[in-house]
Amino acid sequence: MPRAIQIQKQGKPSVMKWVETPLAKPKSGEILINQSHVGLNYIDVYHRSGLYPLPMPHGIGMEAAGTVEALGRNVKGLKVGDRVAYASGPPGSYTEARVMPADRVVKLPDWISNEQAAAMMLQGMTTEYLIRRTFKVKAGQTVLFHAAAGGVGLIACQWMKQLGATVIGTVGSPAKAKLAQAHGCDHVINYNKQDFVKRVKSITKGEGVPVVYDSVGKSTYEGSLDCLSPLGTFVSFGNASGPIPPVDAGMLSQKGSLFFTRPTLMTYTAKSSDLAASARALFGAVKKGVKIEINQRYALKDAKQAHIDLEARKTTGSTILEV
Repeated sequence: MPRAIQIQKQGKPSVMKWVETPLAKPKSGEILINQSHVGLNYIDVYHRSGLYPLPMPHGIGMEAAGTVEALGRNVKGLKVGDRVAYASGPPGSYTEARVMPADRVVKLPDWISNEQAAAMMLQGMTTEYLIRRTFKVKAGQTVLFHAAAGGVGLIACQWMKQLGATVIGTVGSPAKAKLAQAHGCDHVINYNKQDFVKRVKSITKGEGVPVVYDSVGKSTYEGSLDCLSPLGTFVSFGNASGPIPPVDAGMLSQKGSLFFTRPTLMTYTAKSSDLAASARALFGAVKKGVKIEINQRYALKDAKQAHIDLEARKTTGSTILEV
């Protein structure tokens, strides 16, 4: 039986256990994947902690890459031996092997390695929908992206530079500031030392920005709204510092008829055609020069330590768990 990280209850990193798990044969429309690399993402923390409830016991993890080992009936476009990756539910990617719906995986080009794929699919497709569909970033615009040295942040900074935007990014340390700047961030703000609202207003000559991308949550929420220009869009796609307070519609009006959205990758890739298109766009951006920075590697069985470091904000770029 394959080994996997499983939780019997939701809570701190200590709830994750390395156990043997039964593995069913793929049914119609499913494939069996022998996994080589697993991606670490903040949504895994939400599933583990209980912020996003799961029935118990349960696996966690949303992203991995590996090789097709077996096919169920009615699977088209894939064969045994193909290298594939996914960034999709149901949670349970922290495992040596698993069965997945065939329409939730993407066949990998020869020039993308398994470890690259495991490090970029969820973060890269998240970037894709954020900057190309939730709010379409255009050349000449100035945008604010919080956590610019994180996995999504480093990809987003590079991709938005490809689009011709000016990128303002926030970080939490001098080392992260250098990293963000090296990946296309034009203006880097250390929010532990600077008032990011004042800096954004200074950079934009008082105008503010048309969009703020915020995965930090509670600690940046009100400041993010104050950075927006009239009719600006606040995009909340995470809450690393805690959930934001209930949204006051009146405040959105008072601050300039602002737009508010809380998008998820699962919605934007719910259709298999949208999933495939998002992956193609990501592969294209990488081919044009977006680099995928794998700055941390852990053994899959050591996922507990990976979660501890992620929550302590010790990580930058992408992190993979090696099977």
